[in-house]
Amino acid sequence: MWFNKNKNTPQKSIDKIRFVVLDTETTGFSFYKDRILCIGALSIENNVIAVRNTFEVYVNQNIYNKETAKIHGILKNSKKSLIEEKEALLQFLDYLGDAVIIAHHAMFDIQMLNHALERQGLPELKNEYIDTSRLYKKTLLKSNLLLKKEQYSLDELAEKFSISKEDRHTALGDAFITAIAFLKILTLLKQKKEVTLRYLLK
Repeated sequence: MWFNKNKNTPQKSIDKIRFVVLDTETTGFSFYKDRILCIGALSIENNVIAVRNTFEVYVNQNIYNKETAKIHGILKNSKKSLIEEKEALLQFLDYLGDAVIIAHHAMFDIQMLNHALERQGLPELKNEYIDTSRLYKKTLLKSNLLLKKEQYSLDELAEKFSISKEDRHTALGDAFITAIAFLKILTLLKQKKEVTLRYLLK
């Protein structure tokens, strides 16, 4: 099943956990009015990005927004191979399994997916998730607490960790940037203490 009935034990070594890094491109930011145009994801196991096992689907939608199309570049009459929303979701759920989700500003992607799942009569996601924007703040020194921002953009993390933004604003491209940022954040955190899933999730 795709939802995590037996959630990963928080004390389990993170080297033994499968993470799936997720990003969606959408027609806008409304969970009710807008739709998912593309889902991109890749997996991390043993601190290695499985570049040969990525996931990317483009979704056939009737809703279209010219303004957001300027950002993600997915055009109404795109020549990309499109599949129906339910099939796209089922394929993604099969890829996701019971992995821990990694995403930047994770709740947006998860809520967009959950609303799509509801539309299609499917159960919502139950997987544990980690938001790299919030996780990054754990790397900042306590002396800089007053300087911490509530949120950090993916562009800020890419610049901080010198990650190429060549494929920025594509679902799979943003997932790849997020995956690299996640691994770099882990490296910084491991310099301070033993990192467990419990620590990453709290």
